[in-house]
Amino acid sequence: MIEANRLLPVIALPDASAARPLGEALLAGGLPCAEVTFRTDAAVEAIAAMAAIDGLLVGAGTVLTPEQVDRAVAAGARFVVSPGFSPAVVRRCRERGVPAFPGVMTPTEIQMALDEGLSTVKFFPAEQAGGVGMIKALSAPFRSVRFIPTGGVNADNLRSYLDIPAVVAVGGTWMVPADVLTAKDWARITALVAEAVQAVKSGEPGKKATA
Repeated sequence: MIEANRLLPVIALPDASAARPLGEALLAGGLPCAEVTFRTDAAVEAIAAMAAIDGLLVGAGTVLTPEQVDRAVAAGARFVVSPGFSPAVVRRCRERGVPAFPGVMTPTEIQMALDEGLSTVKFFPAEQAGGVGMIKALSAPFRSVRFIPTGGVNADNLRSYLDIPAVVAVGGTWMVPADVLTAKDWARITALVAEAVQAVKSGEPGKKATA
C-alpha cells in the first residue's frame, strides 16, 4: 500500500483523542496509510485509535527498542520505522511478523540491512544526508535496495525524489504540520494530503494548500 500511494505522512500526535479524526482526514484526502511516531506519550493510544479505522494502514515510527516494537504491534501497528539501524529492532519485527524499515545513511548501514534480509530502507535524514544525489549514488552499487527518503522532503522537492527508480515512497510531515494538528484543522489536513496525492498522480511538484 505504501508503494502504491508513494506517500507516508509522518505524524507526531501529542493528543490521542485527535487520532481518529486525523485518520479520517487522511482518508478523505485520498491517503490510506500513516506512520505514527513514538515521539510523544500518546503514540500507542493514537496507533490503536487509527488502526481501528477501516481502510487505514498504520505503522509505528521512531521505534528505538524491541520493547517499543511489542507495544506498537499490540496496538495494531502493521509496520515499523526506525530513524537508524538496530539489529535488535529488526529481529523483533521479524519475530512479530511486521515489516521493518530502518533508517540508513551510509553504505555500511545498507550492507547491515542487507545482512538482515531487508531490501527496503528508510533514507534519513534525506536532505541533510545528501538528498537526491546521495540516493542516486547509493543505488548504483546497491541495485536491489529501495529507499523511503524522509527528512526535509516537502511539496516542492517530493517529485525529484519520486523520479528516482530506487525510491518506493517519500515520508514527511508537510502533509500533517504540527501547528495544524494542534489546531485540529482537519479540513486543512485533508487539503494538504489531497494536494500531495495529486502531485504524485500528475507528476507535477506540489503547491501550497490554501486554507
